[in-house]
Amino acid sequence: MGCEVVLHMTAVSPNAPSYSAARVLFECTVRAAHNYVWDFNANVPFGVQLFPCAIQCPGVILISLPQAFVWKYNVYVKASPNSPLQQVTTDGQMNVILNGIPDWVYEEEMFSSNYALWWSPTGKYLAFAKFNDTNVHTIEYPWYGEGQYPETIYIPYPKSGTPNPTVRLLVVDTANVSNITEVVVPSALRARDHYLSTVTWVTDERIAVQWQNRTQTIRPFFTLFKDVFYVFVLQFSPIEPVFRPDGSSYYLIMSDAKGFKHLHHISELCVCVCVRVLSPSSCRISIEGSNYSQRVCLTCTLMEDRCKYNSAYFSHDGTYYRMGCSGASFIHSSVVTQPKLSSFSELWYQMTLPPNLDKSKKYPLLIDVYAGPCSQKSDFRFQTSWSTYLASTENIIVASFDGRGSGFQGDDIMHAIYRHLGTYEVEDQITAARHLIDLGYIDKNKIAIWGWSYGGYVTSMVLGAGSGVFKCGMAVAPVSKWEYYDSIYTERYMLTPSENQALYDNSTVTSRAKNFKSVQYLLVHGTADDNVHFQQAAQISKALVDQQIDFDSMWYTDKDHGLGGSANQHVYTHLSHFLKDCFA
Repeated sequence: MGCEVVLHMTAVSPNAPSYSAARVLFECTVRAAHNYVWDFNANVPFGVQLFPCAIQCPGVILISLPQAFVWKYNVYVKASPNSPLQQVTTDGQMNVILNGIPDWVYEEEMFSSNYALWWSPTGKYLAFAKFNDTNVHTIEYPWYGEGQYPETIYIPYPKSGTPNPTVRLLVVDTANVSNITEVVVPSALRARDHYLSTVTWVTDERIAVQWQNRTQTIRPFFTLFKDVFYVFVLQFSPIEPVFRPDGSSYYLIMSDAKGFKHLHHISELCVCVCVRVLSPSSCRISIEGSNYSQRVCLTCTLMEDRCKYNSAYFSHDGTYYRMGCSGASFIHSSVVTQPKLSSFSELWYQMTLPPNLDKSKKYPLLIDVYAGPCSQKSDFRFQTSWSTYLASTENIIVASFDGRGSGFQGDDIMHAIYRHLGTYEVEDQITAARHLIDLGYIDKNKIAIWGWSYGGYVTSMVLGAGSGVFKCGMAVAPVSKWEYYDSIYTERYMLTPSENQALYDNSTVTSRAKNFKSVQYLLVHGTADDNVHFQQAAQISKALVDQQIDFDSMWYTDKDHGLGGSANQHVYTHLSHFLKDCFA
């Protein structure tokens, strides 16, 4: 039958089925798709078909509470599974007006979610976003499929400096769906391009909303929905706040006066730091809530040699929690340290070493890079990957380095590449490779670099720098020019092209094409990449051909940014073969 369980939006939680796990919506992904509520107690479908087929935003069903979903880009609500449908919006249209679900750029860069529906705590109100893509330029790419002629995919995709979608936040009373109120954008942002960043219900009568200006340089605003709109100016990037049950105050991760992220408790009286991390070796997870008379540390008593990377997952009411341990002590071939770099502060790198490393010998080195803003590659987390295979089977040392622009080392380091993408984070990878050579067991004639997405961009920029450090590099789905990438991400770090044109021009891979003559280069991309478009790789290819540069390439037909399915195994096999040839 090919059914897929879908857990989505409820009046209480967007991530859980009913408390008894008795009933949950599932969607059958067959041609004649239908959606039912399944009664696990009776092991049968509950009632009859409840919704139209092809629901875009199905939801977990809580029998005693209302439900909401999106169909044909319109929002619908039901007071209960057996009650009649009530249509909230009627103007939904593909690629034009989207109600309750985000368009491409909001889903990718702002919400990291395929829904834009938010229930109030008791289900009395439903907030939803309305996106208008009328003026957004469209990206088009072929879908080859199996037909005689390829199809063409059309997606509204705002690139840096081009028209953005407009957005409105509306609140509907589920007892009377004709009663719809708009949450007004703060006056400081209303007349200019702006973004809806986060939506958080405090109580049934209060909703906290964060807005930003287009380049995300103005601090977000909170607006509280009711008869009066209050605005608070906050000092942080848009992270969703967590409110106390009575709605009197909230918790938020934000920078302190020294530029380091901490958990803060924010009320009308003060902004208080709840948990302060003194050093990387003293990171802790703590509980602080209305039911605790004092802070409780969850990780302080754990064995430090076994658990250096912890996560806590709490039940809905906070009664229970599950600790997850991903400590690096399980991989003894991994070394995390802080090399002292002469040009700037101490920064983190991590190495995955071959078993039985003999420091009297020389080993090939592969730099595994991402290096995007606020990213992290070096940590205490245990994980297996292609790097594990290369170290254990091919005797290749794999290293990752968190240079300027990376996260979790303070705002000064993270903000170093603001308005300067493609500069310091690229220089730091070259500097790190030179320092690793000084360890004594790295073969300086066998050094490579590789990365995916932003990592593919940095790989290409490193090779194009002409440093002479790297013999080869592999770039998967790389950016080539920031004017080709989406507006929300690019302008967050580079402003618009009109505001920062010189730095845009200085950050392109294509302008460095002539320097690829001295390196071996593998360029990989999927033809159906809706994120970093195939256009990016095509422009790199064009620039290299114009410079008469010989290079290798691999295109994956109808594959997106993740190169899933059979392409995933194929790409790593191909990368391995290329790397072996480079180090031969």
